[in-house]
Amino acid sequence: MSGLIFLPTSDLRTTITFYQSKLGMDLWLDQGDCAVLQHGNLLLGFCERSGDPFEGIITLFYETQEEVDETYQALEDLAEGPPKENEAYRIYHFFARDPEGRQLEFQTFLHDLRPYLSGRDLLETRRSIRKFKDESVAEELIWQVIELCRWAPSSRNSQGVTYTMIRERDAIDFLAGVRDSSSAPIAAAPMAVAVSADPEISGRPEEDACIAAYHLALAARLSGLGTCWIGGMNRDEVKKRLGLPLDHYLATVTPLGYPAERPEVKPRKPAESYVRFLD
Repeated sequence: MSGLIFLPTSDLRTTITFYQSKLGMDLWLDQGDCAVLQHGNLLLGFCERSGDPFEGIITLFYETQEEVDETYQALEDLAEGPPKENEAYRIYHFFARDPEGRQLEFQTFLHDLRPYLSGRDLLETRRSIRKFKDESVAEELIWQVIELCRWAPSSRNSQGVTYTMIRERDAIDFLAGVRDSSSAPIAAAPMAVAVSADPEISGRPEEDACIAAYHLALAARLSGLGTCWIGGMNRDEVKKRLGLPLDHYLATVTPLGYPAERPEVKPRKPAESYVRFLD
């Protein structure tokens, strides 16, 4: 769950210009008569409306319609009506009031979003995805993910990692069959990504490739995409199929696409059980 605050404005474009030029905020979402600006993990919305500029709407948004429905069931006695789809803004939402009368909105966006997760949310909600929507990943979004991957650390900043984007169906099917059921999730996605490191550039190709691959997993999650680490792919037949030199270290070939599932959070051991301090 994430959130934003919507405030009314009598001059939306002037307001946008102020927050962009004077405060350095990015335009996160433009809905015509409403706009959402971003600064770090702050999302601030303005809508062209009459009314007190200090009275707004507190909006909490979720990843799925099911979560909105669950929230409605918990707040039904406070809700102004059941959830419904709003075609103008491409959202599914309902309104309620808090105990002091402030307006609350609970929604899910029915379209792709730019990154918005906080660091904690990102680390806690990354999951291995094995089922994907039958929807291709836009070129712009792929480059958005790769742009974030540029910041992965590497041995002596050698930057010897290569991301091989695989969209050819025959290649995807081949990769999915390399390790039988273990690599099968690759076939469920519209594309896959191989992450490898060149030992002639990197002094630590295994470490660099693995760090870069996990950076990819986090960047993909931040951008609304799913991945699944497929190990044991550092094989000559895989490298030959992908046109990679045989001496490169291939950390993983991960499927990449829009998740069609939300795996349950598996229990984690308490930190005290695996942390040691040498004083």
